Amino acid sequence: MLVLSRHRDETIMIGDEIEITVVDIRGDKVRLGIAAPSNIAVHRKEVYREITAENARAARLEGKDTLALRRTISAGPPRRVTNQSHAASDGPALARRAS
Repeated sequence: MLVLSRHRDETIMIGDEIEITVVDIRGDKVRLGIAAPSNIAVHRKEVYREITAENARAARLEGKDTLALRRTISAGPPRRVTNQSHAASDGPALARRAS
């Protein structure tokens, strides 16, 4: 772990795009301002842990969940296959063989 000392209004750069600025210091609390691209998520660690725990719970499907999912999603109507659709998908190679 890199440990740095900064005063109020001083900034730390992470890579080329992330800036962390000491905004305020009050007693034992430090307020940080973080500027990062919108594609980079920035969370307090306790919030990040809650998000990852909820994502893990959501990713686990239980028996009752799979039954509900099956009722919600249907396979749709059966697909008809015609000779024209085969010829179109086989492209020029099939046309040359037929000639």
